[in-house]
Amino acid sequence: MEQFSGVWNYTNQQEWIKRVARAEFQPLIISVAITGGFTGKELNPNHPVTPEEQAAHTYDCYNAGASMVHIHARDPNNLSMPSNDVAVYRKVDALIREKCPDIIINNTTSGAGATIEDRLASIYAPAEVASLDMGPLVIRMALKDFEIDMVHPTTATFSETEKFAKAMSEKGVKPEMEVWHTGQLWLVHNLIEKGLVTPPYLIQFVMGFQSGAYATPKELIHMLDSAPMPSHFFVLGVGSLQASMITMGILLGLHVRTGMEDNVYYRRHELCRDNAQLVEKVVRIARELGREIATPKQARQMLGLSEKPSQY
Repeated sequence: MEQFSGVWNYTNQQEWIKRVARAEFQPLIISVAITGGFTGKELNPNHPVTPEEQAAHTYDCYNAGASMVHIHARDPNNLSMPSNDVAVYRKVDALIREKCPDIIINNTTSGAGATIEDRLASIYAPAEVASLDMGPLVIRMALKDFEIDMVHPTTATFSETEKFAKAMSEKGVKPEMEVWHTGQLWLVHNLIEKGLVTPPYLIQFVMGFQSGAYATPKELIHMLDSAPMPSHFFVLGVGSLQASMITMGILLGLHVRTGMEDNVYYRRHELCRDNAQLVEKVVRIARELGREIATPKQARQMLGLSEKPSQY
């Protein structure tokens, strides 16, 4: 599996020991999710919501060591709400590309309350990578002016995930398959069996979200042990569980996602000043644990993306 830019059997204990002893883990790809789908300045006044704020935050994260940015564009007429307008995504992506010549552009397809066609609009900005949620969750969340208590709006059936994957394949966008618990791996295997995703697969473990997998070492290893190969795995932890899940991911040889979409605090009771502060924290932990930080060029090679960055 080395043909897939460093992919190996992450649960092979002897292989893990050898790689630790020889410092042979692949460079760490840091993805930063700069803006949440709904949450914003009501939780942290430093949360970036305008295209200009998002570009500025991404630039600082890029300089700090992030090689991929995950984007939720906001409605310019109501910045507390997400946008599914391709023109809005194109503006955000263009501003980011201007500041960050080779960072990997990863747009979300999780548009709240939108049709599949609306949610797919972000890939035509164009994106290089796009999130593809692998199924439903039940959530309850109190926001500033209202409470959400519903099935997660990114609910995906087998046929819906097939439609997303096919559209991404036709556009040359790599799906980032977001897996919230092991049951959703059924949908991942379905896409693999139908040839709608190609190796190395890109799988994001979302740990600690309501009705999803517990953010514990035991559950992360279980997720990893259950997932298909050859894959590049990313892990994120929600809220106060962010740092521990990221550290576990680094230790296991995986890649990680940080950012204010997942957590608006730097440490307990202390709001982060920006996304870059969270990236800097990941870099410090990784270096203490012997992981090099991947450049965007290295990340592109590992993930099987074009060496030529998208243009706007």
